[in-house]
Amino acid sequence: MTGAIASFSLLAVGVREVSATFDAFEIMLFRSAIGLAAVTLFLAATGRMAAARPRRMGLHGLRNLLHFCGQVTWLHALTLLPLAQVFALEFTSPLWVILLAPLLAGEALTRRKLLGGLIGFAGVLLVVRPGVSGLHGPGLAAGLACALFFALTSLITRRLTRTEPVVAVLFWLNLMQLGFSAVTVGWDGTWPTMPEAAQIPWLLVIGATGLSAHLCLTSALGAAPASVVMPMDFLRLPVIAIVAWILYAEPLDAAVFLGAALILGGNTLTLQGGRRGLTHRDAASKLTPS
Repeated sequence: MTGAIASFSLLAVGVREVSATFDAFEIMLFRSAIGLAAVTLFLAATGRMAAARPRRMGLHGLRNLLHFCGQVTWLHALTLLPLAQVFALEFTSPLWVILLAPLLAGEALTRRKLLGGLIGFAGVLLVVRPGVSGLHGPGLAAGLACALFFALTSLITRRLTRTEPVVAVLFWLNLMQLGFSAVTVGWDGTWPTMPEAAQIPWLLVIGATGLSAHLCLTSALGAAPASVVMPMDFLRLPVIAIVAWILYAEPLDAAVFLGAALILGGNTLTLQGGRRGLTHRDAASKLTPS
Protein backbone atom coordinates (compact mmCIF):
# COMPACT_ATOMS: atom_id res chain seq x y z
CA MET A 1 0.00 0.00 0.00
CA THR A 2 2.97 2.32 0.53
CA GLY A 3 3.89 1.68 -3.09
CA ALA A 4 0.32 2.31 -4.26
CA ILE A 5 0.04 5.57 -2.32
CA ALA A 6 3.42 6.75 -3.62
CA SER A 7 2.46 5.76 -7.18
CA PHE A 8 -0.85 7.62 -7.19
CA SER A 9 0.79 10.71 -5.68
CA LEU A 10 3.67 10.72 -8.15
CA LEU A 11 1.22 10.18 -11.01
CA ALA A 12 -0.78 13.26 -9.99
CA VAL A 13 2.37 15.39 -9.62
CA GLY A 14 3.67 14.15 -12.98
CA VAL A 15 0.44 15.20 -14.68
CA ARG A 16 0.66 18.66 -13.10
CA GLU A 17 4.26 19.06 -14.27
CA VAL A 18 3.49 18.40 -17.95
CA SER A 19 -0.08 19.76 -18.16
CA ALA A 20 1.09 23.20 -19.30
CA THR A 21 2.36 21.62 -22.54
CA PHE A 22 0.18 18.52 -23.06
CA ASP A 23 -3.58 18.11 -22.65
CA ALA A 24 -5.29 15.08 -21.11
CA PHE A 25 -5.54 13.16 -24.41
CA GLU A 26 -1.84 13.71 -25.18
CA ILE A 27 -0.83 12.63 -21.68
CA MET A 28 -2.88 9.47 -22.15
CA LEU A 29 -1.07 8.82 -25.45
CA PHE A 30 2.33 8.91 -23.75
CA ARG A 31 1.12 6.99 -20.70
CA SER A 32 -0.44 4.20 -22.76
CA ALA A 33 2.61 3.87 -25.02
CA ILE A 34 4.96 3.56 -22.05
CA GLY A 35 2.62 1.16 -20.26
CA LEU A 36 2.19 -1.04 -23.32
CA ALA A 37 5.96 -1.24 -23.84
CA ALA A 38 6.51 -2.18 -20.19
CA VAL A 39 3.79 -4.87 -20.11
CA THR A 40 4.88 -6.35 -23.45
CA LEU A 41 8.54 -6.53 -22.37
CA PHE A 42 7.49 -8.21 -19.12
CA LEU A 43 5.36 -10.79 -20.90
CA ALA A 44 8.07 -11.49 -23.47
CA ALA A 45 10.82 -11.76 -20.85
CA THR A 46 8.79 -14.17 -18.72
CA GLY A 47 7.49 -16.21 -21.64
CA ARG A 48 3.87 -15.38 -20.82
CA MET A 49 2.69 -13.77 -24.06
CA ALA A 50 0.11 -16.56 -24.42
CA ALA A 51 -1.54 -15.32 -21.21
CA ALA A 52 -2.47 -12.08 -22.96
CA ARG A 53 -4.60 -13.91 -25.54
CA PRO A 54 -8.11 -12.45 -25.08
CA ARG A 55 -11.13 -14.63 -24.43
CA ARG A 56 -13.75 -11.86 -24.31
CA MET A 57 -12.60 -9.13 -26.69
CA GLY A 58 -15.94 -7.30 -26.70
CA LEU A 59 -15.87 -6.96 -22.92
CA HIS A 60 -12.24 -5.78 -23.07
CA GLY A 61 -13.25 -3.12 -25.58
CA LEU A 62 -16.18 -1.82 -23.53
CA ARG A 63 -14.17 -1.80 -20.30
CA ASN A 64 -11.22 -0.01 -21.82
CA LEU A 65 -13.35 2.61 -23.55
CA LEU A 66 -15.05 3.46 -20.26
CA HIS A 67 -11.71 3.41 -18.45
CA PHE A 68 -10.24 5.71 -21.10
CA CYS A 69 -13.06 8.20 -20.50
CA GLY A 70 -12.46 7.95 -16.74
CA GLN A 71 -8.73 8.47 -17.11
CA VAL A 72 -9.11 11.48 -19.41
CA THR A 73 -11.62 13.20 -17.12
CA TRP A 74 -9.42 12.40 -14.08
CA LEU A 75 -6.36 13.89 -15.80
CA HIS A 76 -8.40 16.94 -16.83
CA ALA A 77 -9.67 17.42 -13.26
CA LEU A 78 -6.08 17.37 -11.97
CA THR A 79 -5.35 20.47 -14.07
CA LEU A 80 -8.41 22.39 -12.80
CA LEU A 81 -8.89 21.48 -9.13
CA PRO A 82 -6.72 21.20 -6.02
CA LEU A 83 -5.20 17.71 -5.96
CA ALA A 84 -6.85 16.77 -2.64
CA GLN A 85 -10.31 17.59 -4.00
CA VAL A 86 -9.73 15.46 -7.09
CA PHE A 87 -8.72 12.50 -4.93
CA ALA A 88 -11.73 13.03 -2.64
CA LEU A 89 -14.11 13.07 -5.60
CA GLU A 90 -12.45 9.93 -6.99
CA PHE A 91 -13.34 8.12 -3.75
CA THR A 92 -17.01 8.49 -4.70
CA SER A 93 -16.61 5.78 -7.34
CA PRO A 94 -17.78 2.97 -4.99
CA LEU A 95 -20.90 5.03 -4.23
CA TRP A 96 -21.76 5.00 -7.93
CA VAL A 97 -21.21 1.22 -7.89
CA ILE A 98 -23.82 0.93 -5.13
CA LEU A 99 -26.39 2.73 -7.28
CA LEU A 100 -25.50 1.05 -10.58
CA ALA A 101 -24.95 -2.55 -9.41
CA PRO A 102 -28.69 -3.35 -8.99
CA LEU A 103 -29.34 -2.14 -12.55
CA LEU A 104 -26.28 -3.54 -14.32
CA ALA A 105 -25.14 -6.48 -12.20
CA GLY A 106 -28.37 -7.65 -10.56
CA GLU A 107 -27.03 -7.05 -7.04
CA ALA A 108 -29.45 -6.25 -4.23
CA LEU A 109 -29.55 -2.74 -2.77
CA THR A 110 -29.54 -3.57 0.96
CA ARG A 111 -30.25 -1.18 3.82
CA ARG A 112 -26.58 -1.24 4.79
CA LYS A 113 -25.53 -0.29 1.27
CA LEU A 114 -28.15 2.46 1.12
CA LEU A 115 -27.01 3.86 4.48
CA GLY A 116 -23.39 3.72 3.34
CA GLY A 117 -24.33 5.54 0.14
CA LEU A 118 -26.14 8.29 2.05
CA ILE A 119 -23.17 8.78 4.39
CA GLY A 120 -20.84 8.92 1.41
CA PHE A 121 -23.11 11.41 -0.36
CA ALA A 122 -23.00 13.66 2.71
CA GLY A 123 -19.22 13.53 2.40
CA VAL A 124 -19.47 14.54 -1.26
CA LEU A 125 -21.54 17.59 -0.30
CA LEU A 126 -18.87 18.59 2.21
CA VAL A 127 -16.16 18.30 -0.42
CA VAL A 128 -18.14 20.11 -3.10
CA ARG A 129 -19.97 22.66 -0.89
CA PRO A 130 -22.05 24.14 -3.72
CA GLY A 131 -21.69 27.90 -3.86
CA VAL A 132 -19.08 27.93 -1.06
CA SER A 133 -16.03 25.87 -2.03
CA GLY A 134 -15.25 27.86 -5.17
CA LEU A 135 -14.88 24.73 -7.29
CA HIS A 136 -15.01 25.50 -10.98
CA GLY A 137 -17.91 23.90 -12.86
CA PRO A 138 -15.79 22.12 -15.51
CA GLY A 139 -13.40 20.79 -12.88
CA LEU A 140 -16.20 19.54 -10.64
CA ALA A 141 -17.95 17.93 -13.60
CA ALA A 142 -14.71 16.21 -14.63
CA GLY A 143 -14.07 14.96 -11.08
CA LEU A 144 -17.55 13.47 -10.72
CA ALA A 145 -17.54 12.09 -14.27
CA CYS A 146 -14.28 10.21 -13.69
CA ALA A 147 -15.77 8.57 -10.59
CA LEU A 148 -18.83 7.51 -12.61
CA PHE A 149 -16.73 6.08 -15.45
CA PHE A 150 -14.51 4.26 -12.94
CA ALA A 151 -17.61 2.78 -11.30
CA LEU A 152 -18.83 1.44 -14.64
CA THR A 153 -15.33 0.09 -15.30
CA SER A 154 -15.37 -1.65 -11.92
CA LEU A 155 -18.62 -3.46 -12.66
CA ILE A 156 -17.23 -4.77 -15.96
CA THR A 157 -13.87 -5.64 -14.37
CA ARG A 158 -15.61 -7.98 -11.95
CA ARG A 159 -16.98 -9.98 -14.87
CA LEU A 160 -13.80 -9.79 -16.94
CA THR A 161 -11.39 -11.03 -14.26
CA ARG A 162 -13.42 -14.21 -13.80
CA THR A 163 -11.94 -15.52 -17.06
CA GLU A 164 -9.02 -13.17 -17.87
CA PRO A 165 -5.69 -13.01 -15.97
CA VAL A 166 -4.51 -9.62 -14.71
CA VAL A 167 -1.66 -9.46 -17.24
CA ALA A 168 -4.16 -9.83 -20.09
CA VAL A 169 -6.32 -7.06 -18.65
CA LEU A 170 -3.28 -4.76 -18.39
CA PHE A 171 -2.02 -5.63 -21.89
CA TRP A 172 -5.31 -4.90 -23.65
CA LEU A 173 -5.95 -1.90 -21.42
CA ASN A 174 -2.78 -0.17 -22.60
CA LEU A 175 -3.04 -1.35 -26.21
CA MET A 176 -6.64 -0.21 -26.68
CA GLN A 177 -6.15 3.04 -24.81
CA LEU A 178 -3.14 3.78 -27.00
CA GLY A 179 -5.47 3.44 -30.00
CA PHE A 180 -8.16 5.62 -28.39
CA SER A 181 -5.53 8.24 -27.54
CA ALA A 182 -4.09 8.24 -31.06
CA VAL A 183 -7.55 8.79 -32.55
CA THR A 184 -8.50 11.62 -30.19
CA VAL A 185 -5.10 13.33 -30.42
CA GLY A 186 -4.85 13.08 -34.21
CA TRP A 187 -8.51 13.89 -34.89
CA ASP A 188 -7.68 17.44 -35.99
CA GLY A 189 -4.60 16.41 -37.96
CA THR A 190 -2.10 17.65 -35.38
CA TRP A 191 0.19 15.71 -33.07
CA PRO A 192 1.79 16.78 -29.78
CA THR A 193 5.18 18.43 -29.90
CA MET A 194 8.17 16.40 -28.89
CA PRO A 195 8.62 16.61 -25.12
CA GLU A 196 11.47 18.69 -23.82
CA ALA A 197 14.32 17.05 -21.94
CA ALA A 198 12.92 18.19 -18.59
CA GLN A 199 9.52 16.66 -19.38
CA ILE A 200 10.71 13.19 -20.42
CA PRO A 201 11.36 12.00 -16.83
CA TRP A 202 7.86 13.11 -15.79
CA LEU A 203 6.26 11.29 -18.73
CA LEU A 204 8.19 8.16 -17.75
CA VAL A 205 6.94 8.60 -14.18
CA ILE A 206 3.34 8.87 -15.45
CA GLY A 207 3.70 5.68 -17.50
CA ALA A 208 5.46 3.71 -14.76
CA THR A 209 3.23 4.76 -11.86
CA GLY A 210 0.09 3.98 -13.87
CA LEU A 211 1.20 0.35 -13.80
CA SER A 212 2.84 0.22 -10.37
CA ALA A 213 -0.22 1.67 -8.61
CA HIS A 214 -2.43 -1.12 -9.95
CA LEU A 215 0.11 -3.86 -9.24
CA CYS A 216 0.80 -2.65 -5.69
CA LEU A 217 -2.90 -2.36 -4.86
CA THR A 218 -3.61 -5.82 -6.27
CA SER A 219 -0.69 -7.28 -4.28
CA ALA A 220 -1.94 -5.62 -1.09
CA LEU A 221 -5.39 -7.15 -1.56
CA GLY A 222 -3.74 -10.52 -2.02
CA ALA A 223 -1.93 -10.14 1.31
CA ALA A 224 -4.65 -8.57 3.50
CA PRO A 225 -8.45 -8.32 3.64
CA ALA A 226 -10.11 -5.45 1.80
CA SER A 227 -11.39 -4.12 5.15
CA VAL A 228 -7.74 -3.52 6.08
CA VAL A 229 -6.54 -2.28 2.69
CA MET A 230 -9.36 0.20 2.09
CA PRO A 231 -8.64 2.48 5.09
CA MET A 232 -4.97 2.44 4.08
CA ASP A 233 -5.93 3.47 0.55
CA PHE A 234 -7.66 6.48 2.11
CA LEU A 235 -4.21 7.72 3.22
CA ARG A 236 -3.75 8.85 -0.38
CA LEU A 237 -5.85 11.90 0.46
CA PRO A 238 -3.79 13.40 3.32
CA VAL A 239 -0.58 12.46 1.50
CA ILE A 240 -1.55 14.25 -1.72
CA ALA A 241 -2.91 17.20 0.27
CA ILE A 242 0.46 17.65 1.99
CA VAL A 243 2.34 17.16 -1.30
CA ALA A 244 0.15 19.77 -3.01
CA TRP A 245 0.64 22.15 -0.07
CA ILE A 246 4.42 21.84 -0.31
CA LEU A 247 4.81 21.89 -4.10
CA TYR A 248 1.92 24.10 -5.24
CA ALA A 249 0.94 26.08 -2.11
CA GLU A 250 -2.56 24.60 -2.19
CA PRO A 251 -4.36 25.22 1.14
CA LEU A 252 -5.04 22.35 3.53
CA ASP A 253 -8.86 22.36 3.65
CA ALA A 254 -10.35 20.71 6.74
CA ALA A 255 -13.74 20.31 5.03
CA VAL A 256 -12.16 18.17 2.30
CA PHE A 257 -10.67 15.85 4.93
CA LEU A 258 -13.94 15.61 6.86
CA GLY A 259 -15.92 14.98 3.69
CA ALA A 260 -13.48 12.34 2.52
CA ALA A 261 -13.69 10.67 5.95
CA LEU A 262 -17.47 10.39 5.52
CA ILE A 263 -16.97 8.98 2.01
CA LEU A 264 -14.54 6.43 3.45
CA GLY A 265 -17.00 5.56 6.23
CA GLY A 266 -19.79 4.99 3.74
CA ASN A 267 -17.55 2.86 1.52
CA THR A 268 -16.30 0.82 4.49
CA LEU A 269 -19.84 0.22 5.76
CA THR A 270 -20.84 -1.02 2.32
CA LEU A 271 -17.77 -3.25 1.98
CA GLN A 272 -18.29 -4.85 5.40
CA GLY A 273 -21.89 -5.51 4.51
CA GLY A 274 -20.98 -7.30 1.30
CA ARG A 275 -21.37 -11.00 0.79
CA ARG A 276 -18.88 -13.22 2.58
CA GLY A 277 -17.72 -14.62 -0.70
CA LEU A 278 -16.32 -11.28 -1.88
CA THR A 279 -13.06 -11.99 -3.68
CA HIS A 280 -9.91 -9.88 -3.62
CA ARG A 281 -10.48 -9.01 -7.27
CA ASP A 282 -14.03 -7.85 -6.51
CA ALA A 283 -12.71 -5.75 -3.64
CA ALA A 284 -10.02 -4.28 -5.89
CA SER A 285 -12.65 -3.13 -8.36
CA LYS A 286 -14.53 -1.44 -5.52
CA LEU A 287 -11.44 0.49 -4.44
CA THR A 288 -10.13 1.93 -7.68
CA PRO A 289 -9.65 0.65 -11.21
CA SER A 290 -7.12 3.32 -12.14
